Amino acid sequence: MEINLKYGLNPNQRIARIAFDGEMPIKVLNGTPGYINLLDALSSYRLVMEMKNILKEPSAASFKHVSPAGCAIGLPLSDEERRVFFAPKGELTSLACSYLRARGADRMSSFGDFIALSDCCDVCTAKIISKEVSDGIIAPSYDSEALEILKNKRGGKYLVLQLDPTYSPTREERRRIYGIDFIQESNNAVLDESLLSDVVTESKSIPEDAKRDLLIALIALKYTQSNSVIYAYNGQTIGIGAGQQSRLHCTRLAGDKADYWTLRFSEEVLSLPFKSGISRNTKDNVIYQYLTENPELDIISSWSEYFTSPIKPISRERKDEIIKANRKRVLASDAFFPFEDNILRAYRSGVDYISQPGGSVRDELVIKEANRLGIVMAFSHLRLFTH
Repeated sequence: MEINLKYGLNPNQRIARIAFDGEMPIKVLNGTPGYINLLDALSSYRLVMEMKNILKEPSAASFKHVSPAGCAIGLPLSDEERRVFFAPKGELTSLACSYLRARGADRMSSFGDFIALSDCCDVCTAKIISKEVSDGIIAPSYDSEALEILKNKRGGKYLVLQLDPTYSPTREERRRIYGIDFIQESNNAVLDESLLSDVVTESKSIPEDAKRDLLIALIALKYTQSNSVIYAYNGQTIGIGAGQQSRLHCTRLAGDKADYWTLRFSEEVLSLPFKSGISRNTKDNVIYQYLTENPELDIISSWSEYFTSPIKPISRERKDEIIKANRKRVLASDAFFPFEDNILRAYRSGVDYISQPGGSVRDELVIKEANRLGIVMAFSHLRLFTH
């Protein structure tokens, strides 16, 4: 069976399709899929189903270009999290909380995302998705009313996919590049707490919530383009560095995102006097500029169109103070850290717990740096490259 696609990776690649030997396990309930849509859909679906199976919580992912922008389990939201993640008023289902967290991990990167849900899409979750800029969704099933809400998105063109929850793929993966077939066994490694048992630092204790967050980061790494490093906290990713040639650049990129996530909870941001009618996407862009631009530059004098009253820049010292006060973040890496500079950069973003495979000739130097900073580090002995 085959399904024709809009086009391939680019519009000039006009001939594109997916093929399956037998009845296709994926159904197109609305819209017309593209090549990248389906790459994101299948990768993100595997991620959320694995997270649900390991952590026993409804899970969601926000995917962009074959890597997660964010993923999370459905822990209840605090009042502050509701404000930061633009949650609607009223009661929220666990599945809705999982998507709000996943989208809230990196709202800038999630603009135009592909969404994956581990459970039947309910009305509460569908209503939240209907308000966001998104390209499509995949789930095992949909409530009838939720499906109608999603079908009306993007002028009726929103892509809605359903994957048979009983489908089990073969153990063999195959792709053809430049006329040559690449064949390998699927990465079916089980990512559970046993990966956190070999603690190599002087400090040994990993609290249960940190173990949960480390598992979330490890599962996300399995579906993130390498090299990759992921920061997580409170049931969700908060900073993902993907596809970098240098591991330190991964750690810095993900750390910068984690810092930005932390700063969004500051009183300075929560009290910004936005005018009514400003869209959430515009707010995301303005907040990003407010937090990342040089406070010495006079960039905010032209922002009168966004705010009801003048605002003051937030100093570098104040940012550092906020970040320093927020710890208990975790970090996981898909391969070993070759130098101790990664550990210091992670510590500066509030990381107290690390999982990495180990195996570098400089492991002892990396462990020594973790000990100096009081970080607990476990060797998973499992590389999680994805290409």
